[in-house]
Amino acid sequence: MVSAGSRLRRLAPLALPTAWGAVAVVWKFGCPLARQPGLPMRIATSVVFLTVGTGLVLGVRRGLARELARVRAVADATQQVLLRPPPARLDGLSLGAGQLSASRGASVGGDLYEAVATPYGVRIVVGDVRGHGLAALGAVVAVLGSFREAAHDEPELGGVLRRLERALERHLRERARDEHPARSGVEPEHPVAEEFVTLLLLEVAADGRLSVLNCGHPGPYRIGRRVERLPLGEPLPPLGVLPLPAVLAPYAGSRLLPGETMVLYTDGAEEARDHRGRFFALDDALVRLAGEAPAALVRRLHAALLDHTGGRLADDIALLVVRNDRVRVPAQPAEPGLRRPRPAPSSHC
Repeated sequence: MVSAGSRLRRLAPLALPTAWGAVAVVWKFGCPLARQPGLPMRIATSVVFLTVGTGLVLGVRRGLARELARVRAVADATQQVLLRPPPARLDGLSLGAGQLSASRGASVGGDLYEAVATPYGVRIVVGDVRGHGLAALGAVVAVLGSFREAAHDEPELGGVLRRLERALERHLRERARDEHPARSGVEPEHPVAEEFVTLLLLEVAADGRLSVLNCGHPGPYRIGRRVERLPLGEPLPPLGVLPLPAVLAPYAGSRLLPGETMVLYTDGAEEARDHRGRFFALDDALVRLAGEAPAALVRRLHAALLDHTGGRLADDIALLVVRNDRVRVPAQPAEPGLRRPRPAPSSHC
């Protein structure tokens, strides 16, 4: 409930105009001078009431501006908690991330990403909730909250994915119960049956080996000697569509070598269109920006996407860029002056 003090603070900008209005009414109807005929008195009366009206308008506008500033502050704090930016460096990797929302004024949407350092390697998730409106944020919270715990607890990447599936199932069950017409009294605008999550779950080992589980998500690009898509193996169904198979074997046929960069994204990046209906050429943009640091690469890709679409995005776009800055240590030669022991001569009878 709103406290009395909070109500008083909200009404404070209207106090002075209201007082002026009361004075004007008392002057108009209680002062004999104000009821005298004549043009000068009518002009004076009009000036008084115009001043009061202007004060009321400015007071309301000031109150609305303060309320908007508070809402924006809450939205920024929500984004920092829900979709917090990853650290610039994480266990020898450089990272950069960011999101463009298709909803005007929105700071978060249905896309998600996170990277954490664990005893098993750096674990990364990027995903896209196929829902709409505020309901999609509930799925984002469920998946990210589960990942931030499971990534540290589960020794196998498949165990992390099963935890994400259980968290999403729990969220969808609760939503389905709350949206039932017998409980809510109305049909839901965005029913829970429309909602599922595509995601990519990766683990970067100390030597750059990648373990990947792909649930119907676009594959990342690797920038090294050339720009190429990383192989991901056989894709799994998106979470929320079908149950995961009994055996989860991550694909382990790729590496991220020192100096190479990996670009993970949601499909809004490749499906962004210009006014002629042409798709954004993400691979060509990555070729042009291949030498950029992760944070700069995210900024320049965002600028290129906004320029391509004229600022009119049809879908949210999330980007997560990872560069392997670990140093490859070459084999060390033997120290001078030290010789390998010779094998003892064999004796012959």
